[in-house]
Amino acid sequence: MQIVILTIGTEGDVRPLVALGLGLKAEGHQVRVATDQSCEKLVVDHGLEFAPLNGDFMSWMRKDKSLQKSGLATLAMARAFQQQLLLMSQMWPEQGCAAAAGADLLIGNGMVFFLAAALGEMFNIPVIETQLVPTMPAEHPPIIPLPKSMQSLPQSVNVGLGHLTRQLIWHVYRPAYNQGVRPKLGLKPYPFWGPYYSKGFQHPKLLAYSPNLVEPRKTWPSLIQTTGSWVLEGRDAWEPPAELMRFLDAGPAPVYIGFGSMFHHDAASFTAMIRKAVDDAGKRVVLATGWGGLNLEPGAEQDKIMSIGHVPHDWLFPRMALAVHHGGAGTTHAATRAGIPSVVVPVFGDQPFWAGRLEKLGVAPPALPRETLTAVDLTKAIKMADNPTMRRRAADVGRRLQAEHGVQNAINALRAFGVLPA
Repeated sequence: MQIVILTIGTEGDVRPLVALGLGLKAEGHQVRVATDQSCEKLVVDHGLEFAPLNGDFMSWMRKDKSLQKSGLATLAMARAFQQQLLLMSQMWPEQGCAAAAGADLLIGNGMVFFLAAALGEMFNIPVIETQLVPTMPAEHPPIIPLPKSMQSLPQSVNVGLGHLTRQLIWHVYRPAYNQGVRPKLGLKPYPFWGPYYSKGFQHPKLLAYSPNLVEPRKTWPSLIQTTGSWVLEGRDAWEPPAELMRFLDAGPAPVYIGFGSMFHHDAASFTAMIRKAVDDAGKRVVLATGWGGLNLEPGAEQDKIMSIGHVPHDWLFPRMALAVHHGGAGTTHAATRAGIPSVVVPVFGDQPFWAGRLEKLGVAPPALPRETLTAVDLTKAIKMADNPTMRRRAADVGRRLQAEHGVQNAINALRAFGVLPA
């Protein structure tokens, strides 16, 4: 079969779909991944076919200083996201048609699921929706940031808030699809409230996150399957630099600190604050520079702190004492799977949700707000995460995640859906 996967966003939105693509390729299928050119190397280096699909959010976020100065506030980000998505989507009909040529199955992830659905409708191709974060209404709190007082609501209220959250997400997407994609493909716009309850729109869904972190809703039909996360493993093929190995061997397990693709409008002072916090906690540190601008000041003590670029999380995290991170879905799963506690400093979107899940599981202290974070707060949180009880709990939860086989579960579900041969 020719299978086409559509996904855009940061690298964290592409890596899991590449992992799924590799699993499908191992089953004998031809796999094409349509994503932004910034991730072309990631796709091609893993032996999958690449097709271009506009969606370079990192370039936009780096260039738009107003986003950095606002600290990526949720409402400001949602408005900017809606506008940027509308601009990016102008080429999606043409790019999508080219990517879907010859496809027997379309898999649409996140923001471009509705593009996959439109292409499936146009060419009469089966469509599967994938989600890396839990946007389906369920008994757990919704993924939108909520005050602490609203994180322990009755399950029925959470379900209602989940429906509201899905509507809010749709209204961010709506201009791109109803003003751009669907008219250009000769299709009618979706209703104002979205297509979720329309007949003929009940596509099978693969939810690519751990059921140990987010429990599936008991009333969901069999066409909705929570598979566990899809891990693009890099540890076996990656050679660590000698300098990193010397640092790791020179003392106790360090604290990992990294914020992935998240920006800070004053990275220098943020890095200095982080450095003071870990000094006060008496910890050695591996600092991931990432795209957020974190870096060491001149003269940093090399026996206590080391900066790194890209290192596979599945290689690095098992060698860490704990991880301080932004709470993105991929990093959250990687740290939890490694069996280490987390300290989460969320920025926006679903990150406070993941922080809340880790706290509820007992593998992280309460989340720390980035814009008001102090060295004292971070030191206290690191010490809380490093206590024996939390370490034991993290190791236990980690073993459960290690027993999940997300990609294989997804392939089995696709067979059960009837879209792959048995």
